[in-house]
Amino acid sequence: MAGMTPNNGSVFSGGASNAAFKKQLNKVYGWYTGGFVLFVVVLAILEQMGMGREMIGYVFLGATVLLYGGIGVMSRTNDAAEYYVAGRRVPAFYNGMATGADWMSAASFIGMAGTLYLTGYGGLAFIMGWTGGYCLVALFLAPYLRKFGQFTIPDFLGARYDGNLPRLLGILAAILCSFTYVVAQIYGVGLITTRLAGVPFELGIFLGLGGILVCSFLGGMRAVTWTQVAQYIILIIAYLIPVVWLSVKQTNFPIPQLIYGQQLEKVTAKEAELIKDPKELEVRAIFKARADALTEKLKDIPTALAADKAAAEKKVADLKTANAPANEIAAAEKALAAVPKDAAVAKTEWTKQKTGAENRSKPLANMPPHAQQFAGDPAGDEKARAAFDTSRRNFLALIFCLMVGTAALPHILMRYYTTPSVKQARESVTWSLFFIFLLYFTAPALAVLVKYQVFNVLVGTPFDQLPAWIAAWTKVDAALLSVADINKDGIFQLAEMTIGGDIIVLATPEIGGLPYVISGLVAAGGLAAALSTADGLLLTIANALSHDLYYKMINPNAPAARRVLISKILLLVVALAAAYVAAQKPADILFLVSAAFSFAAAAFFPALVLGIFWKRATKAGACVGMILGLGVTFYYMVMTQPWLRGVFGVTSPIELWWGILPISAGIFGVPLGFAAIILVSLVTPAPRQELQILVDHVRYPTLRGDIDTRGT
Repeated sequence: MAGMTPNNGSVFSGGASNAAFKKQLNKVYGWYTGGFVLFVVVLAILEQMGMGREMIGYVFLGATVLLYGGIGVMSRTNDAAEYYVAGRRVPAFYNGMATGADWMSAASFIGMAGTLYLTGYGGLAFIMGWTGGYCLVALFLAPYLRKFGQFTIPDFLGARYDGNLPRLLGILAAILCSFTYVVAQIYGVGLITTRLAGVPFELGIFLGLGGILVCSFLGGMRAVTWTQVAQYIILIIAYLIPVVWLSVKQTNFPIPQLIYGQQLEKVTAKEAELIKDPKELEVRAIFKARADALTEKLKDIPTALAADKAAAEKKVADLKTANAPANEIAAAEKALAAVPKDAAVAKTEWTKQKTGAENRSKPLANMPPHAQQFAGDPAGDEKARAAFDTSRRNFLALIFCLMVGTAALPHILMRYYTTPSVKQARESVTWSLFFIFLLYFTAPALAVLVKYQVFNVLVGTPFDQLPAWIAAWTKVDAALLSVADINKDGIFQLAEMTIGGDIIVLATPEIGGLPYVISGLVAAGGLAAALSTADGLLLTIANALSHDLYYKMINPNAPAARRVLISKILLLVVALAAAYVAAQKPADILFLVSAAFSFAAAAFFPALVLGIFWKRATKAGACVGMILGLGVTFYYMVMTQPWLRGVFGVTSPIELWWGILPISAGIFGVPLGFAAIILVSLVTPAPRQELQILVDHVRYPTLRGDIDTRGT
């Protein structure tokens, strides 16, 4: 299995017939799955024999990254068709599995259940939107793009719309949405690696990056495909085991997807208790007082800042005069150093603290009741009705953006170029849906089971008896988990904890009291999810630059070997740039991912769908539609999303259009893109005859023969 030149007899080269190749793959991945399960069992035995947690983490991290790297080395290639589209010989079943891994990402594996935990019913918009998007892929795009046959989405735009300008716009849009998406994946890699191996966050990013690069750098799409199949097997095993365990522990029933409704009823009852609990009310009142005090300070910042500084200096001086213990003096000096340096810094910090205190003064630590559909009340007063309408509008807008974005993401659509035929491209969408369904059908159950565990087991526990995972995760990142005895009664209340959605899945084994080896397994699964998507995204960006920009626009005579080499160099550069941005912790994983969906939806969906189904769509229309659609989406995000406002220095008040949140900005860009393409196409000359024949060929292969349009 060494020496991976195309068709050299390696298991991944696919030199034999498709049937023999698939049979060979079944055997290899069957042995692989059995070996992985045995590996986990052996580690579990070693843990019982005294193997330390840190060593278990290192073994999981090292073994999985080396495994992926080994597949990358065995799949190395310089052949253009192998590098860009895996030789177009990936069976539908395995392409569906690879697409499932490519799709899962850190957002699905790490963020999905966490979002459902924090937002309840509202989080179902992600599941409905993402899975619904694959119906659009199957109906409108995958078979037709496979029939077209080339390597990338900008390829299609350049050929269909007859020129380099649509191709260039496609390149820029692919880079924008893919780079945004890959930053989120690399952030997830850093988070998981930090918890798994105990290394600093920034170092964790670059350790994970090594695994990403070995796969995609050496073998392109071929290496990425077979690595993603291996990664899917790990991530789905890792996701299901702790949920089944929790289900058996709580209900004595091993199928959580069928039983979690029973636990949801108990969670709903507990929510009603916690809302009225005197201790919870006491903690919430403390936070309300803090928020009120900060509101007063923000009314006259210079005076309040001077008073805070004077009080902190006086405390330090008094402690030194009284010869107080060194630790008390050190704490006072630390408090003095924490006083904002000037009024501008004070305004930023106090506003943030005020928002946090206000949120924690609300019932259920600012989480909505889990089974509540939307905020507000349709039968309430005017304010309640407005809140209900806005909440419902955002729910539907988010579903729309995620559906359309799913159907337009370049790294997902590229996967359907790798199948042997149009028929298998359509079949692989079905398999993709099945493999994604396995995780998405489980995520709501996981969220409810974890919430039941927190509400019924954790709440009410003395602080000195809190489980070890609380302290462990607090050390990883206080923004993800922090706990403090606010009312000093020594008992843990829900309002005394802030928890980020990104740790719910990773902490599930520890929350459920499972052996640490299962925590390592889940972290390895999250790492597999993040790495698999990062591989596909980085390859999309590098291919857009090397194939579409360099080869198709700058040097059409470049040999295949040079194009592949340039793609590898660019892949390395883009990966390092994404790692640098991720190290800055720019925003939460779910926003970054959702932003990528809105960008992809607005930039690609109208141009792709009309390019396939409307022969009258013109080059000018496509260009104007892509520019306006992506432009208005990006503009709305910059004007309304806090992190982006800070990046671009926007200081004007936030004005939401019809109350739509920035995560759903694509709701404005997509209709504008369709309208612009249609209107401009109608007032510009029709495409030339050859392009209309191309559309006929892509849509109706039986009319003109199944011509190979792959090109070079």
